[in-house]
Amino acid sequence: MHFCRMKRIVVFTGAGVSAESGIKTFRDSGGLWEEHRIEDVATPEAWRRNPGLVLEFYNQRRKQVLSAMPNAAHLALKQLEEKFEVQIITQNIDDLHERAGSSKVLHLHGEIRKARSSIDPGLVYDIEGESLLTGDCCALGSQLRPHIVWFGESVPAMEEAILMTSEADVFIAIGTSLEVYPAASLLLYAPEQAMKVLIDPRASRDKAGKEFTIIAKTAGEGVPELVHKLLNNYV
Repeated sequence: MHFCRMKRIVVFTGAGVSAESGIKTFRDSGGLWEEHRIEDVATPEAWRRNPGLVLEFYNQRRKQVLSAMPNAAHLALKQLEEKFEVQIITQNIDDLHERAGSSKVLHLHGEIRKARSSIDPGLVYDIEGESLLTGDCCALGSQLRPHIVWFGESVPAMEEAILMTSEADVFIAIGTSLEVYPAASLLLYAPEQAMKVLIDPRASRDKAGKEFTIIAKTAGEGVPELVHKLLNNYV
């Protein structure tokens, strides 16, 4: 396949792309996020039951994100924009892709540095600093909640992500367990003729499919390697 024909690259990233920046997920700690069960901090029921706990949990995660820096994988993906049209679709709620310089990033599961109204999802605000507190309200007077898609909620950006994936010349999945749905189903929408690559140290052909090239390395190792290859073979 000639790289000169590969104009549109769609990159699908999971937690593994940010792991080397020090950001962990519940899958790294036996189903716990900073000693909390998912059911207690990342569901609509948790928000109704104990909003203060949910706010504090995400304040701690936001603090972690703010102290983290983009790693080699984030920076390499930015380089792709020199010669390709690149769209990143991420499951991550951090902003490391943006801070690395990537210009087109779609967040499937929300953004840790934003808040939204509890009664109008269309009212979204940037969070200044680390904390979102009880009493912080939207323009309508309701408590602001983290701008996160919790377990049990629909994924509003999924339709847009499917459309982007269906138009890809190259589809690259990075650092994803391929176990969180509906996001993991994106692989099914990549065009048959597209070049497909999965970069993850625990990559499984059983989950990705036989049409995927497997790079069984960490994002920090595998992404720069692939990006170098793509850029050097661009005609």
